[in-house]
Amino acid sequence: MEGTQARGEPVIETERLLLARPTLADFEDSCAMLSDASVMAFIGGKPLGREDAWNKLLRNIGHWAAFGHGIFTVRAKDGGRFLGEVGIGHFARGFGASFDPFPEAAWILVSAAHGRGYATEAVQAAHAWMAEVHKAKRTVCLIHPDNLPSVRVAEKLGYRRFGEVRYRDAPGILFERGAQVGAGVTP
Repeated sequence: MEGTQARGEPVIETERLLLARPTLADFEDSCAMLSDASVMAFIGGKPLGREDAWNKLLRNIGHWAAFGHGIFTVRAKDGGRFLGEVGIGHFARGFGASFDPFPEAAWILVSAAHGRGYATEAVQAAHAWMAEVHKAKRTVCLIHPDNLPSVRVAEKLGYRRFGEVRYRDAPGILFERGAQVGAGVTP
């Protein structure tokens, strides 16, 4: 894994992927992904319009300014095609002390990238970077229970279920990963 902090340059390079800080130039690719009903089926349940996609991109960019980490834009190393967005942020979901204070992993990929191991590769690299640069010991994530591919990614990465919630009128499973899993700890 290679790392650099320069804006717009690849922050993480894996065997097949480049993970970089998001920029405004990512908007059309991100908007296309977020407007795909199959991609959004378990993330809010409906495609996003341009305004909501724009606001999401600005949120992703803002994570970097506020926390020094966030969601990466994921592109194929070979050719640079947009594959999705993966990373670790803070989303203030209101789930309480066992979830909200901890960095939250998130991943979303274009339909054409599903089932190829990209999510696992990218999230694993983001976790390694986060542990190295920010010394993160525990991370959490939220996954719709019917999103079995994402549940499998989480489990491959060592996440374990620790709770259930309702989030935006949909069920969710809370997952945790790290040195203090299951301890009901504070950061």
